[in-house]
Amino acid sequence: MDQGFRLFPKEASTIAPQVDLLYFFLVAVTAFFTLLIFVAIVYLALRYRRKSEAMPPETKTDLRLELSWTIIPFLITLVMFGWSTRLFLKMSTPPKNAMEIHVIGKQWMWKIEHPNGAREINELHIPVGRPVRLIMSSQDVIHSFFIPAFRVKQDVLPGRFSSLWFEATTPGEYHLFCAEYCGTDHSRMTGRIVVMEPAKFEAWLAGVAPDETPAKQGEKLFTTYGCMACHGERGPTMAGLYGSTVSLADGSKVVADEQYLRESIVNPAAKVVAGFEPIMPAFQGQLSEEQIVRLIAYIKSLRTAAGGEANP
Repeated sequence: MDQGFRLFPKEASTIAPQVDLLYFFLVAVTAFFTLLIFVAIVYLALRYRRKSEAMPPETKTDLRLELSWTIIPFLITLVMFGWSTRLFLKMSTPPKNAMEIHVIGKQWMWKIEHPNGAREINELHIPVGRPVRLIMSSQDVIHSFFIPAFRVKQDVLPGRFSSLWFEATTPGEYHLFCAEYCGTDHSRMTGRIVVMEPAKFEAWLAGVAPDETPAKQGEKLFTTYGCMACHGERGPTMAGLYGSTVSLADGSKVVADEQYLRESIVNPAAKVVAGFEPIMPAFQGQLSEEQIVRLIAYIKSLRTAAGGEANP
């Protein structure tokens, strides 16, 4: 943060050097062909200008030349495609041991909740050297979670979850921006990422007065809205649901991830589980984004453990 705004912020995540390397490669290729075309234009313009005695030679087909300017750019674009695809897949696949943190964007702030219930607004404290996965949603319009020093950015959309992960490599404070115009005070939707040594992070986390964990709050909502009446007897069980493959009434199958769970809460008729009637009421407009996040956190906490028991 003390370095101000720089054209190339300090690389502070494991993915940042790889993003920069690809970026510089693309810039180098672009600059080379731009210069090549510019030189060719200037040369031909001067050599074959109107008053020049030199005349362009008769046009002849050269198969080797045509193959060269077709195959070489094609191979370069294949390198770009393969390189960028590999990097995209790496950035889209968080490690299994990543710490999950919930983020809700709203005009004009970032609301953040840690696994133990600790909350922050426009700040995110994380440990260095540990993968962090952000599960994000928007309460109103499209936002975009952007950390320049980490070289990561992800749109945050209303009505669905989006995910972003990173692993910080250098302790310090870094800028956080909303990179999608979201209304009058969009420019004020900023914050900071505070990267700390693991011991200092644990001390900070212990010093914050946490609320109940999201899973515990979700359990209360599960009871308040009478979900147990069906999902304990007449409906699909929640134990071990998250991450499993669900067979649907139309014969298709779907993985029960955060997005599936969210859709099943707000619009249960969209994907009906095989063997069950579509009797669950829709909770669209009845639950806030925070409540949906907490319900899903509770369902995720019911994953089947190694011994076959559900973790409440």
